Amino acid sequence: MIKNLLNRVEEAFICLLLAAMTLEVFVEVILRYGFNTGVSFGTELTQHLSAWMVLFGASYGVKVGSHIGVDAFVRTLPPAGRRAVSSFAILLALVYCGLIMFGSWGYLSKVYKVQLELQDMPIQRWIAHSPLVLGYAMLAYRLVALLGKILTGKAEGFKLADEAKESMKMYVKKTGEKAREGGQA
Repeated sequence: MIKNLLNRVEEAFICLLLAAMTLEVFVEVILRYGFNTGVSFGTELTQHLSAWMVLFGASYGVKVGSHIGVDAFVRTLPPAGRRAVSSFAILLALVYCGLIMFGSWGYLSKVYKVQLELQDMPIQRWIAHSPLVLGYAMLAYRLVALLGKILTGKAEGFKLADEAKESMKMYVKKTGEKAREGGQA
């Protein structure tokens, strides 16, 4: 139940970030080109929303398998080899997440003590930059979950987007439709 709630909150938050960023950019363009004015904090807000999307989107990408990876070598290995290489890659990624979270925590605590605000918005910098820790914590959570699936034999590695295979399917579908249309004419 908690896992399901976390998934829903994560998806809703990513959707909210995308909608907010799109709306802000739309309003900024209308103001700039329609009325020769703008919002003083528009660029900074867009940058932060975009950064938040990247941080939270990385963990979501691991969950749904939308990351692109170079796995030509790994696919040649037997299932046990794929699990071993994927487990090693996950452990390295977890070390990376840990280093980033440690450094981010130090950065956020120093910025909190100094009470710095963002350049164009009256928001404390530590609040605006807190997704550094939260995003990498979510990514680490997703990586640990994937490692658990690999160790229990439920997965062999990362679910990666296979753009080449998807493109070929689309091509075959499109050429098949054109061939049928040509035959009917």
